[in-house]
This record gives sequence, structure tokens and C-alpha cells, in this order.
Amino acid sequence: MALYQNILLLLDCSPVDDVIVAHVRELAKYHHSKVHLFHVIHAHTLDQERLMFEKTEKSFAEIKSILEADGIDVTSSAVVGEPAEEVLKKSEEPVWDLVAMATHGHKRFSDFILGSVSEVLKHNIDKPLLMLSGKS
Repeated sequence: MALYQNILLLLDCSPVDDVIVAHVRELAKYHHSKVHLFHVIHAHTLDQERLMFEKTEKSFAEIKSILEADGIDVTSSAVVGEPAEEVLKKSEEPVWDLVAMATHGHKRFSDFILGSVSEVLKHNIDKPLLMLSGKS
């Protein structure tokens, strides 16, 4: 039995994702894993939400084509909401054997006050969490 059958790949839909997509691609090939792409849209207006959904779909299509070229089974979903809250909810689904994401490496005061998605996950999930720095 493969160690990581179902990988939840959390995406920012920006170049930060490149490092984690490359890593999960190799993990998924090795373990014959299924990968689920997930993104939370945090919009303040309906127009902004529409544009962000379009950007998300484009990003998903590009990543799916990379992973599917290696025979990896890929699904995806996006939701609108507060990123930390929605990511935590999704990551708690029992199907995931691994949760993977790239980090921004923010060390600002606002991150301390507001908390980042990676901090929320580190302290609240009970399954393997892979975080790689998305900084180049």
C-alpha cells in the first residue's frame, strides 16, 4: 500500500506554487497518489471574485496538465471564504494522507496578529503536513 494515496495540494495560484507542485509531482509519481488541487478565493467584491475564479481555473488547468502528463489522477476545487478557515476545514477531511503547500515566508507583524494559513495548519491538523518555501 502506498504511503500517500491522496494528497491535498493547497495552492496560492501564483509563482509561489511552483516549488510545491514540482515536489508533489515527484511524490505522486513515486506513491501512485491522487492529487486534489485546492484554493480559497478571498474576495471583497463580486467582480473581484469573478476575476479570481478565472485566475484560479487557469492556474488549475496549467497544473493539471503538468501532473496528468505523468499519469497522475488530479481533481480540483475552489471555495470563497477566509483562507485559514476554509483550508483547515478542507484539510480535516479524512481522505487526505498528506497536506502540502508552499509558504511565503512572511515574517511581518500582520502575520503575527492575523496568523497565516501555515501557522493555523501547523497547530491544528493531525496528519502529515509538507510545507516548502515558495521563495526563489
